[in-house]
Amino acid sequence: MKVINDLYDYGLKIVQDSKAFKFSLDSILLAEFVDKLEKNQKVLDICTGNAAIPLILATKYKNPIVGMEIQKEIYKLALESIDINNLKEQINVINGDAKSWKNYFPGNNFDIVLANPPYFKYQNSSIINDMSCKAIARHEIYLDLHDCFRVAWENLKDRGVFYLVHLPDRLQEILTEAENFKFRVKKIQFVYTNENKEATVVLFKFVKNGNNAVKVKPPLLIQNNKSYKNIFRE
Repeated sequence: MKVINDLYDYGLKIVQDSKAFKFSLDSILLAEFVDKLEKNQKVLDICTGNAAIPLILATKYKNPIVGMEIQKEIYKLALESIDINNLKEQINVINGDAKSWKNYFPGNNFDIVLANPPYFKYQNSSIINDMSCKAIARHEIYLDLHDCFRVAWENLKDRGVFYLVHLPDRLQEILTEAENFKFRVKKIQFVYTNENKEATVVLFKFVKNGNNAVKVKPPLLIQNNKSYKNIFRE
């Protein structure tokens, strides 16, 4: 069933399917993790879902934002969310496979790329959700980690920035892919829901052809948070 919810405390509405798809806290954290955008920087959000990340960024900046979503029904939710918030002039969402980006814009065209991609590897033996939309969002059926880095690399200008949220248990694989594509990690943030448990997600800032300076931020505990707005403000 389609519902319209408040997008936390950002003063926006977001359209969701209560049975099939809802944006995750990870999307909010990724949007908040983005450093201050400079005027005229162009942003690409792959795996945009119902456009939670572009919507949140639009509350902070006026930069043009493009989102890509492969699932048509989820793409339609994104369009509705953008429309009811009167952001059609700033946010453009494309219904397409991120790997087919050449059908929509030239390469090396963006300053910022973001990805909250499927987290889980897909194998024939994988236990996946019976609902295809959830399976595609959670499992690497159409887009895997290698694809994410390749799409980011091909779309970013030199010294452009790639922001990624993913699972800590794939840390080694993530850093290997980054190295293969000549991305340099600049900032890492581990996020915890409980101080006595392992990190639940990790956020990365990569720079295309950047230098080797890395900041590992203090652990972020989000237990019982009522707001995530400006959570990374220093």
